[in-house]
Amino acid sequence: MEKPRFVIPLRVESNKGRVLNGLLVVVAVLLSFAYLQINVVEAFRSLPAFVGFFVQNFFPANFANIRSYLPLVAETVLFAIVGTYLSAFLAFVCGLLMSEQTNPYPFVRTSVRMVISFLRNIPVLVWASLFVYIFGIGNMVGLLALTVATLGFLARSYADSIDEIGNSKLEALRAAGASYWQILFHGLIPEFIPSWINWTLFSFEINIRASSILGMVGAGGMGIMIQTNIRLFKYREAFALIILLVLLVLLTEFAVNQLRKRIA
Repeated sequence: MEKPRFVIPLRVESNKGRVLNGLLVVVAVLLSFAYLQINVVEAFRSLPAFVGFFVQNFFPANFANIRSYLPLVAETVLFAIVGTYLSAFLAFVCGLLMSEQTNPYPFVRTSVRMVISFLRNIPVLVWASLFVYIFGIGNMVGLLALTVATLGFLARSYADSIDEIGNSKLEALRAAGASYWQILFHGLIPEFIPSWINWTLFSFEINIRASSILGMVGAGGMGIMIQTNIRLFKYREAFALIILLVLLVLLTEFAVNQLRKRIA
């Protein structure tokens, strides 16, 4: 006897709907160009002049002062390391306060989420500009900006990861009479550690890029020297720093990926 076949219906979007969505996207893009007064034809016409200026003034890169740039590279990396892991500690505490798994008080959860949402929605350059205005130019400004901006991102990510942890193990510990701290250290944290590592390493990659840009507003790192060289028309020196920055970012991504493979 032939077994009945079960056919799973496939949801196929109609061609009419796809065409309509495509037209809406095209119209939105055209309206954006019109509102911003962007002349695409003029942009393409000026492209050869831009390429010519770049090749003439930025090539070849001048690495004569490479040794004097190394402390700036170290500053950029240290900004990312300290800013990431300082914010990771603070974000873990905030994540516990924001999660329903670890905080039974809705008022506290909502209050902390509002503060974190405020921190998360302000770009790191805005924080850096604000701190430069308050504290003046210096390395502390870059560290504060990175820490505050990363805190908002990581706290939300940590809280969502904690909420996604299965309740079976936690309920078993509660049924066995385990205290809050026993549930936290023996049930929740071991399950959360892989997510903590992934989110923290991801933030470190982002902060390597961000810490180099912070110098543009006077917050230290490689960015301030790139900006200074460009203002002094030392384009070849600035290009050398840009190459160092790209190599630093690529090296960081490679190291983080290797670390993830070892941990997994």
